[in-house]
Amino acid sequence: MMTELTRIHSFYKYSLDSTIIVINRAIDKVAEAMNPKKEEKPVEEGQEAEEAPEEEEQEKEMTPRTLKLRVEKLTESITFECFNYVRAGALDRHKLIIATMLCFRICVKRNIISAKEVESLIKKEVSMDEKHQSESLKFIPESSWGAVRGLETIKVFENLIQSMESEAL
Repeated sequence: MMTELTRIHSFYKYSLDSTIIVINRAIDKVAEAMNPKKEEKPVEEGQEAEEAPEEEEQEKEMTPRTLKLRVEKLTESITFECFNYVRAGALDRHKLIIATMLCFRICVKRNIISAKEVESLIKKEVSMDEKHQSESLKFIPESSWGAVRGLETIKVFENLIQSMESEAL
């Protein structure tokens, strides 16, 4: 998504080095959260420090469950850190666009909405057939009426106009 921000404005260009730094920061945060370091007890004079067995120092073998959890946390952390990095340098008028882009990507990845639905919302499919606009919906400008009709081609919005007519004041 960071590379696509140049479509919004040409100054949203991020170097590979800066992206790697942000991703490494996110990875470090997850590693710290999942593997907290044990506090070492101070060694008093005359006592030798107890050496921990080598087995404890080695990482425990990952089970599929812990691996899945770690991947989910890494994905979430990288997404959040990259968004914060981009947000810090974004203009106020672009922050809502960037947040919307990210929300759509997350929803598509999690199969909450389909990519076709997102594409139709973004590209504004316009219906060419001129269906009469009822009096109760005259608050919608005629220039936008074709786009409202175009939304009805998507399964989620197939009864949009009927719902709007029944709920109009």
